[in-house]
Amino acid sequence: MIPFTDEELKPAVENVIEKVRPSIKLDGGDIRLIAIKSGIIYVQLQGACVGCASSGTTLKYGVEKQMKALIHPELTVVNVPAGWEEKLDQLG
Repeated sequence: MIPFTDEELKPAVENVIEKVRPSIKLDGGDIRLIAIKSGIIYVQLQGACVGCASSGTTLKYGVEKQMKALIHPELTVVNVPAGWEEKLDQLG
């Protein structure tokens, strides 16, 4: 169980996103925090990341790995496709 509320997680999550953003931007992409719900971090990969075959790897082994290492090992990161920002309960 994650010992933080979603609001308590937000500053730490934003900090990690800022740490990983430069490497994502090197390849023409970007990342945006959409929401945090019950310890699940919803982000949106943008730019060149959209449709890139490596975006899943970037998400799991780049972004999520950093979240787990720097914040809490039980965190999960989910990419939100464009147009799904209001349908987070349907992602997983």
